[in-house]
Amino acid sequence: MKSVILSLGVLLVSTVSAEELPNASAKVVTELTQYCSEMATEYKIAEKDLKKYMLECVNEELAAEGFRPLVKLDTAL
Repeated sequence: MKSVILSLGVLLVSTVSAEELPNASAKVVTELTQYCSEMATEYKIAEKDLKKYMLECVNEELAAEGFRPLVKLDTAL
């Protein structure tokens, strides 16, 4: 029971913290999109998986830099 309550507490803190993160500038998103595109090519990501990979990759990089994640990536892939 304590672990359930602790898990819920951690989840709530994580959610609040993510909402307080700043949005990345368009320049940062563009740079990370370019980086992730290069990684997709290097890892030979299939075309059908590219959109999902790009969003996950950009969001991982945004999180690493302390920015709020994107809901969708507006880019021509």
